[in-house]
Amino acid sequence: MNKTICGFWAMGLIVLTSLPLRAGAQQAETSRFPTSEDLRHIKALGAPLLSPDGSQVLFTVTDATADGAKAHLWTVLVAGGSARQLTYSPAADKRGERSATWAPDGSAVFFTAKRGETAQLYRLPMAGGEALAYDLKVVPVVDDSKEKDAIPPAKPDPARPIPDAAKPSPDPGKPEPLAINVGGYAVSPDGHWLAVWAMDPETPGEKKNKEAKADAVWVNHDRHGQRLYLAALKPDGSLDADSAKALKPVALAPDVHSASWSPRSDRLLVVTELPNDASDLGPASMAWLVPVNRSGAETPVGLKAIPATVAGDFAWSSDGTQIAYAAQTPDDAPPGSEEMFALALPATGGASESAPVRLMADFKGSLGPGQPVFLSEGKLLVPVAEGTRLADRSFALDGKSGSDAVPQSTALVMNLGTNSKQTGWTWLAQSSDQPQTLCFASKVGGDCQKLPTPELASQHFLGVKSQLVEWQNDGLTIQGLLYLPPGSEKGKVPLIIDVHGGPLGAWEDRYEEWSGFLIGHGWAILRPNPRGSSNYGTRFAAANKNDLGGGDFRDIMAGLDEVIKKYPVDPNRLALMGYSYGGEMAGFAEGKTDRFKAIISGAPVIDQFSEYGTERGSWYDRWYYGRPWEHMEDAWKQSPLAGAAKAKTPFLLLQGEEDGTDPLGQSQEMYRALRQMGVPVEMVSYPREDHGPLAYGIFGFPAAEPWHGFDARQRIVQFLEKNLGEQAK
Repeated sequence: MNKTICGFWAMGLIVLTSLPLRAGAQQAETSRFPTSEDLRHIKALGAPLLSPDGSQVLFTVTDATADGAKAHLWTVLVAGGSARQLTYSPAADKRGERSATWAPDGSAVFFTAKRGETAQLYRLPMAGGEALAYDLKVVPVVDDSKEKDAIPPAKPDPARPIPDAAKPSPDPGKPEPLAINVGGYAVSPDGHWLAVWAMDPETPGEKKNKEAKADAVWVNHDRHGQRLYLAALKPDGSLDADSAKALKPVALAPDVHSASWSPRSDRLLVVTELPNDASDLGPASMAWLVPVNRSGAETPVGLKAIPATVAGDFAWSSDGTQIAYAAQTPDDAPPGSEEMFALALPATGGASESAPVRLMADFKGSLGPGQPVFLSEGKLLVPVAEGTRLADRSFALDGKSGSDAVPQSTALVMNLGTNSKQTGWTWLAQSSDQPQTLCFASKVGGDCQKLPTPELASQHFLGVKSQLVEWQNDGLTIQGLLYLPPGSEKGKVPLIIDVHGGPLGAWEDRYEEWSGFLIGHGWAILRPNPRGSSNYGTRFAAANKNDLGGGDFRDIMAGLDEVIKKYPVDPNRLALMGYSYGGEMAGFAEGKTDRFKAIISGAPVIDQFSEYGTERGSWYDRWYYGRPWEHMEDAWKQSPLAGAAKAKTPFLLLQGEEDGTDPLGQSQEMYRALRQMGVPVEMVSYPREDHGPLAYGIFGFPAAEPWHGFDARQRIVQFLEKNLGEQAK
């Protein structure tokens, strides 16, 4: 199944923060729909952050696929003027600058980048000068090469000298500090502390053993993990003397996933997860409160009131006495159906015994992308997803007084955020016919003051405004987005049904060059949100439990009938495609109907039995149909492979070879089955590609692989043109 990959097919995605667009002024060219090559040359905008004094906005621009898809940092003044690029990457850096944040006083910007052997944390002074890397080192707590059963044996062979680089330190009892790969960081509001989490570094002995091919993996017995460290900073932002020697570890077991400072810099909220794939057995996260004094971290205290499903993103009230966090809903709903909760903490000292307050009970939507914010009037501002829209609502902290919608002028408002003093607000706004815009307002709900951003596309591309369509099926109201190509009023056009991932995903009213690419070929698109989709409340999200490919498939087909009845769609020229769960639905359609002339499946689940045993994690799937060996009939009924004997429709499979979410074997099983059944089937696999990155490349988002997305788009077009045939007269 697809776990947290909620909408990869044209990126109907809940967790995405960077989307391609064209911005500001465009070159004076005749507008047209984008080509496949055009989609290789679209940059992306994301992660806006208002400065502490509210005078400027920091944001990222990611280079286009054709240019390497590196991310860079930019700023723009709220008062006006052009945007300014802050960072540039050397050739050796393949990812660029990421995870940026302002220094608490606004004097610098922090970011991470990998410009050498390790990912490092950098500090860039805003007054001018080069970004300087922190030389962060830790004394390793794990060294497998020194274990008594290590292979080669831990005791060196005098007949075989050890290379100098691999020789142990003069005092084996005191290992030398080693550089770390920074996994994440958080700067305290007073600027005194730097919290960093990183995986245990590879020791020289471990590296030597690996080079000797002594590299057997004892599954789920790895002693390495991601640990939390504290470093003290000087007023100029450099490390103090002790921290420069080695970071101070915090007494928490790995794996550390996130950390958040209190407004007073006296406490850290930390989320850890039990290591060695414990989450495959069930939710395994834990929340901790770590008191911090001027000398360092004190003994962590477990927050027992916070459940093991805690997501890891926290908001603090201004006085540090309340927190808000996201966790799984208490309702019976798929994993990933999260809500916001509030929890009171004591002003000082350990953890509170108060019970969390559920803020979003009975909310007919879902949690959206972005960070919650405590407002001055005693409410919590929460990003939400409602139907095909992304917005924000202020929820009462008592959990009983409902919520108020924040006014907005576009279908999607993403990443609404502010600074610690709430002197302004910034966000990204867009809709199907409005490219993404960087906005600023002095207050919540204020009108968008458009801020200039660099040109992210070579020209203005034509797009089509979506139409919201609704239909009824099995007593449910289903919504979808319909896109009709120009000229559809003159005759019936072919239609592609585009199914989102998840199944806990949803189509939202986004601006996408990928949509224009398909529409430019004369194809209409229907993007349905059938039962099991997010954004419509937990009951709707749970409505396909133990019924994958059942009621949700009927919802989609009912929507098809509704569109054929009311819009100029050719019922003889229909196709269906999808990625992730959308690819799985494509597999269901192959065995359930012959109404389609072509079906395209990207990274699907085909066999629930084999997928359950080889995917990256099974907790998500287990909610839907249980352990397959205990529910044989249910698991087989919900496997597209079960319908292969009835298959007739030409079928195209697109698959990443390194996909750990829906592994390569799934597409291979479907390919073999359809080929042996005599069905016209094609399969294309892409080396090095994992689940999400391949989707990014196909849909025109910046991706590291320069040609895979282009290749997939060309094959999609050729396959559809071959099988949809000529337009009806």
